[in-house]
Amino acid sequence: MLAKHIKEIAYSAREASRELARADSHIKDLALSKIAGLLIEKQDEFIRENNKDCKKAEENGMTGAKLDRLRLSQKVFDSMVSGINDVIALPDPVGEISSMWRRPNGLQVGRMRIPLGVIGIIYESRPNVTVDAAVLCLKSGNAVILRGGSEAINSNLSLATVLRQALVETGLPASAVQVVDTTEREAVVELLKLEELIDVIIPRGGEGLIRFVTENSMIPVLKHYKGVCHVYVDDSADMDMAIDICFNSKVHRPGVCNAMETMLVHKNIADTFLLPMVERFTKAGVLIKGCAETLRIIPDIEAAVEEDWPKEYLDLILAVKVVEDMDEAIAHMAKYGSKHTETIVTRDYERSQRFIREVDSSLVLINASTRFNDGNQLGLGAEIGISTSKLHAFGPMGLEELVSKKFICFGNGQVRE
Repeated sequence: MLAKHIKEIAYSAREASRELARADSHIKDLALSKIAGLLIEKQDEFIRENNKDCKKAEENGMTGAKLDRLRLSQKVFDSMVSGINDVIALPDPVGEISSMWRRPNGLQVGRMRIPLGVIGIIYESRPNVTVDAAVLCLKSGNAVILRGGSEAINSNLSLATVLRQALVETGLPASAVQVVDTTEREAVVELLKLEELIDVIIPRGGEGLIRFVTENSMIPVLKHYKGVCHVYVDDSADMDMAIDICFNSKVHRPGVCNAMETMLVHKNIADTFLLPMVERFTKAGVLIKGCAETLRIIPDIEAAVEEDWPKEYLDLILAVKVVEDMDEAIAHMAKYGSKHTETIVTRDYERSQRFIREVDSSLVLINASTRFNDGNQLGLGAEIGISTSKLHAFGPMGLEELVSKKFICFGNGQVRE
């Protein structure tokens, strides 16, 4: 019965995707505007349902970063609504012809952006993903099947009601947005079998979830295992700037994937930089794990071990390593990083340019916090996730990452000889 139910959901999403793919931009934007209005109108209802989820999660022992991601705070709610308005303001990518060229025989060949079709999102906590993902999929002409975690079932079903209501009121198929209404884990397994009905799977959550999805899916997966993000403080860095960037990267919201997990410091400035930096971290409750050289400078911290360098703490814990130079910093990132986010703090132009060329991560920053690897912060309106693989997207996935391109060709009677 479960397999049949999941297949029916996917089949109706496939049918809806065909209608959505040809929907006018104005109609899609109208649906998004209605979603934003209904969210504001029914905010108390969503908060009430979210409180049910949070209370049950706490009773089941959920704490820290996981509980933070589950909670639909006023700030998260406001950001969700504001993200919808940002997406409305963005140009519709569907139907855009990105290039055109003429062949010697007179044929005009081009590329046109088209929706991917049906997108499956499998995610933990984060009820805001339900809205962010649906909004981006709708604007880009894709139907979406949303399978949130059991811990957020009340929040997600409540939000889904509004999404579908807005679609119906604008004449779009309600089945273009589907929230899987069962918490059975087997539902995920059944979903991952439907390669003939679903075009791509995007998992969002812990490394365990993403590896489970990747290993069991018959459908292409856009994956992001973890966020092991680094800040490298060069010996030419402005010290005050470096302290602010490192502090924000770690402390602003430690339980998210774009938080710094390892700080790398050039040996020439280690003595002068680490003392005030660690003092500020310590006051904020950050546990420091340092390499041997860091321990020499600040003896009363915990020693880092090999397992700390590739670790995604998602907590107020930071690994610190003193490096010989930028080459060692880049090599460390390549060995232990997750291709997520890396920052250099420097006043040396040539080093900054080398850094952005050579570091292989989805976002590479110069003199800015790692916390900016976020679709909204980068001007995408919202994001459906951050891909750390390169097929077909790398980094935050906004509207343009949710479309593909087909070839189009204009002729006037040409035949191949």
